[in-house]
Amino acid sequence: MKLLFNNKKDDFLSRLKREDPAAQKIFYDQSIKKFLSVAKSYVSDLYQAEDCVIKAFCKIFKHIESFRGEGNFEGWARKIVVNECLNFIKSRKTVFYLDDVHASVLEDLHEEAIDFDFNAQELLDQLPDAYRMVFNLYVIEEYSHQEIADTLNISLAVSKTQLFRAKEKLRKIYFQQQKKLKNEHV
Repeated sequence: MKLLFNNKKDDFLSRLKREDPAAQKIFYDQSIKKFLSVAKSYVSDLYQAEDCVIKAFCKIFKHIESFRGEGNFEGWARKIVVNECLNFIKSRKTVFYLDDVHASVLEDLHEEAIDFDFNAQELLDQLPDAYRMVFNLYVIEEYSHQEIADTLNISLAVSKTQLFRAKEKLRKIYFQQQKKLKNEHV
């Protein structure tokens, strides 16, 4: 972090804790794009993702005293962004978890001419909220299934099932897009 305050993290953090507006602006400017990207991976609507990030910044600045210096400050703040997104999704009460894994037969897809030029965010945006939350927490945030189950108030089996289904759905979406692209170029 290139800072205006003698380039010292501790000094910067102490200024944030003292609610220094200049330090808050620098932190906001340096973090907004990253945090919005994180929020977009959970909340597909851009405006709702922006709302989550703004609320997260408010919580970060309000509760900065609770950061004990253990670990990375940016990681601590990122976790607040993730939790704000999860709270937003839970508040909508539109997420349903299914307990059973039903084995589905995947189409035989030939992978010889796969083009790996794709937008991962576009793929993630097509997942249902429940799949996307579990997928992001497991793959991006590196939560264990137990941590996911505890965070989302679901069983361990549901966490594993949602991850399995998310991966399967992503695979299908990706291969459908590739098939469509291939047919367009014929």
